[in-house]
Amino acid sequence: MSEITPNLTPAQVAAHPLVAGSRALAVGSLLGLIVLGLLWELWLAPTGRGTLALKVLPLVVPLAGLLRHRLYTYRWVSLLVWLYCAEGLVRGFSAQPIEAVLAWIEVGLCLCLFTACALQVRVRLRLAKQAATP
Repeated sequence: MSEITPNLTPAQVAAHPLVAGSRALAVGSLLGLIVLGLLWELWLAPTGRGTLALKVLPLVVPLAGLLRHRLYTYRWVSLLVWLYCAEGLVRGFSAQPIEAVLAWIEVGLCLCLFTACALQVRVRLRLAKQAATP
């Protein structure tokens, strides 16, 4: 990170390779969780009448914030994702084989999303600290 110069503009911060990469991973993982949740509950291994598909609604809310580079959104998504990870772990150990595979995919996507959010926050705070230092 020694190549970073002070007084970076928001566009330069967004163009930083770690920021851009972690943003792409976070958005991709979030979209993957949304699609997986819908497919799982509506088509692949539905539980009940498909009302569990509503569990993806809280994942739709932060999508706009991630796309707009809102640091606060990355922070709270990194906490929200653990609810879905816990669900995946429980269902991964207790469900039928097809559901177990879907659950482990969910756990993997959750870990990717958490890692991307944590990296995004860490790098952006470091860049802001370096920009503030004379």
